[in-house]
Amino acid sequence: MPLPGLSEAVEVRDSAVHGRGVFARDGLARHHVVGIYEGRRYTAAQARRRRWDHGLTYVFGLSDGTVIDGAQGGNGTRHLNHRCRPNCEAVEVRRADGGLDIVIRTTRRVAAGRELFIDYALDVDDPGAPEYRCRCGARGCRGTMAAMPATR
Repeated sequence: MPLPGLSEAVEVRDSAVHGRGVFARDGLARHHVVGIYEGRRYTAAQARRRRWDHGLTYVFGLSDGTVIDGAQGGNGTRHLNHRCRPNCEAVEVRRADGGLDIVIRTTRRVAAGRELFIDYALDVDDPGAPEYRCRCGARGCRGTMAAMPATR
């Protein structure tokens, strides 16, 4: 049974990369919408004051400074793992009411049974810190889940 907020063509299950992951149940076309990243919303001011746990987090920052914490009220999209060569992307979309959402969609065709990934491109002070080490195993892995200086 699909989880709320996720396409019926995907499912969450154990991942060989890390913890749980999101997998294509069916073959997916390019630009297939996997889901909308959901969770508790923080204003920019609230996000600056909040003490974030730098361990396992499900935090997504938006261009207006607001933050979505998928650990609180989130859906299955929070289980997307990082890969340096991802098959999905997070796209910021403006709603009719002016608010922002993060839509997760595929960047290419994905075969049934394959895990879906995004590039976390974390904005952190020390990209080489052990807690940001990449485990993706992709050819050309950059070794960190942090954004590279040219993309920060």
